[in-house]
Amino acid sequence: MSNDLMTRTLVRVRFSDVDSMGVVWHGQYIRYFEDGREDFGNKHNINYLDFHKRGILIPIVNIECDYKRPLVYGDTAIVETRFEDTEAAKIRYKYTIFNEKTSEIVATGSSTQVFLNLNHELLLTFPPFFLEWKNKNGLMSGLTK
Repeated sequence: MSNDLMTRTLVRVRFSDVDSMGVVWHGQYIRYFEDGREDFGNKHNINYLDFHKRGILIPIVNIECDYKRPLVYGDTAIVETRFEDTEAAKIRYKYTIFNEKTSEIVATGSSTQVFLNLNHELLLTFPPFFLEWKNKNGLMSGLTK
């Protein structure tokens, strides 16, 4: 069922996204990943507010982006965001960004988030509500038997 834990998010390239060469500035792809994560959370009932309401912070500790082809002003991109199950107490997403018009891959990447309490202390186990979410979605990594 984990293959179902994916979203496809449309992102329109705005004028403010491009650099002086008319192509999307490299840092914008990280924002596109963020758009994908936020959409994923909303569609799969595990958004940032769900963590915040429970006193959990989920900062990004690693992000990677491999650029393949440029996007330009006026393009529409599709950000495919996939949840990658892990046994460690972290959240990992993989991304593929496509040019909607050509279907070409323009970038790939990943991000890793960890769990902190409100004192900014690292949690070494999954928060109970997140374990429930994983179980509901057929993910068994990190679950106690």
